[in-house]
Amino acid sequence: MYDLGIIGAGPAGYIAAEKAGKNGLKTVLFDNRYLGGVCLNEGCIPTKTLLFSAKLFEYAKDGEKYGIKSDLVNFDFKIMKARKEKVVKTLVSAVAARMKKSGVEVIMSHAYISGKTSEGISIKSDNRELICKNILIATGSEPLIPEIPGLNKDKILTSREVIELDPIPEDMVVIGGGVIGMEFANLFHSLGVNVTVIEMLDEILGGMDEDCAAMLRKDFVKRGMAIHTGSKVTRVDNDRVFFHSAGKEQSVESRNILVAAGRKPVIKGFGLENLNVEIFRGGIKIDQFCKTNLPDVYAAGDVTGFSLLAHTASREAEVAVNNILGKKDIMRYEAIPAVVYTNPEVSGVGLTEKEAKSKNIKYKLRSLPMAYSGRFIAENEGKQGLCKVIVGEKYGEILGIHMIGNPSSELIFGAAMAIEAQLRIKDLKELVFPHPTVSEILKETFFEF
Repeated sequence: MYDLGIIGAGPAGYIAAEKAGKNGLKTVLFDNRYLGGVCLNEGCIPTKTLLFSAKLFEYAKDGEKYGIKSDLVNFDFKIMKARKEKVVKTLVSAVAARMKKSGVEVIMSHAYISGKTSEGISIKSDNRELICKNILIATGSEPLIPEIPGLNKDKILTSREVIELDPIPEDMVVIGGGVIGMEFANLFHSLGVNVTVIEMLDEILGGMDEDCAAMLRKDFVKRGMAIHTGSKVTRVDNDRVFFHSAGKEQSVESRNILVAAGRKPVIKGFGLENLNVEIFRGGIKIDQFCKTNLPDVYAAGDVTGFSLLAHTASREAEVAVNNILGKKDIMRYEAIPAVVYTNPEVSGVGLTEKEAKSKNIKYKLRSLPMAYSGRFIAENEGKQGLCKVIVGEKYGEILGIHMIGNPSSELIFGAAMAIEAQLRIKDLKELVFPHPTVSEILKETFFEF
């Protein structure tokens, strides 16, 4: 008998397992592929490792702006991939060590929920039947492949296959200008690939601040990337992708078609139907305690279909385990930061201006160019950036902060803390920022109110 059975060893699964094990719960963790899930093996870590190499290559090519001669700069994609594999292997080993240290039993095999028994929930794996008092479903998500006439699902690239390309292709069509699509577009364009992005919405990076998204798009277009917004792919004929844009049909040809149209929760193939768990909008519905409609069944991460981010998954896992332990904890989504790891980076937390308007929230807004930070100018020759702060009109509480410019990914946590702590502009004006740092752009923008 196990206190907790966890299906899925991604950021939700292994964080939950570690916390449960450390707190004395007899825990078993299942995964039929690998520890770390998509994030560690196919997504977050390998893509950011490759993107960092691409960023260094871009900086080296632009070295003369900084007084560095860079005539012979080149890259070796095989070495970049080898380093990516080394990083992933190191971190997967670290997760395995954490499971062992926490006393978690790890079963690297397919898990199947056969249903409830008088003692608990039955999970079958490797010809074994394990009974668990509680289970946490953390099966994650998979690429969403849209129904497009002529799109050969056996020939397209998804985020899984694209990081294994070798050699680097001459051209690539990216269907989808969201976070995943733009990060890969950035990666390959930086390495000399002729990239075309086709996005259905009127702007790339749907859900992010529109001004920041527009600045990124204009920057990429200036650097030679083709981006078609407000465009819908209608069909694929061999290697030619047809799409409607600005009222007319256009097309682009490439043997490398990356489909980055989003992801969908994995809710099939492991016996979920045997529990009668409530499904909402394609994912498992959970409450503020990360509990499903069944008292002993919890879910966390992408499988909920709500906030498909690794850090959201980890926090949901903590909330679920705390409630299993009898420690009341509530999941809050108001201060979850989002980052696009392009060059330049785009980061945001809280409400966007568009969301505040749609909710009829009265707000004040101030924004400043990143150039108000001396450190930004020193390290980003010829680059533009933006910091936007949104506060409540009456009390001045922080509602949202959005930025474009490096290294905004390392600054956004402070904005998240301000929102989580319900701080006001007058509170933040009293903070002392180190000088010179790019973080001072926040201080400069605060003092615009």
